[in-house]
Amino acid sequence: MTTPSSPVVQDNPSKHRFEFASQGERAVAIYSLEGDVITFVHTLVPEALQGQGVARQLVLAGLASARERGLRVVPKCPVFAAYMRTHPETHDLLADEGRTLLGL
Repeated sequence: MTTPSSPVVQDNPSKHRFEFASQGERAVAIYSLEGDVITFVHTLVPEALQGQGVARQLVLAGLASARERGLRVVPKCPVFAAYMRTHPETHDLLADEGRTLLGL
């Protein structure tokens, strides 16, 4: 069963973003991909979807995809950076630039 607190996030590689759609709205985590490095640049959650854990689900899906694909992560997006800064279990995913961004 899918609820707003457990959204289904899908990668849309042609648009370089992870997406979650509900209530006629679409939340996205935009990324760029160069070689084996994925850079998360911006996360947008429409007001109608805020407060439902959608941003967190976008982060979790993006990081899970990076891990599955063997990609290194650069969290330029403040949402991704904040999550990764407070979750040391994700630090192994960081590219050198990502470590620098997080002050690690």
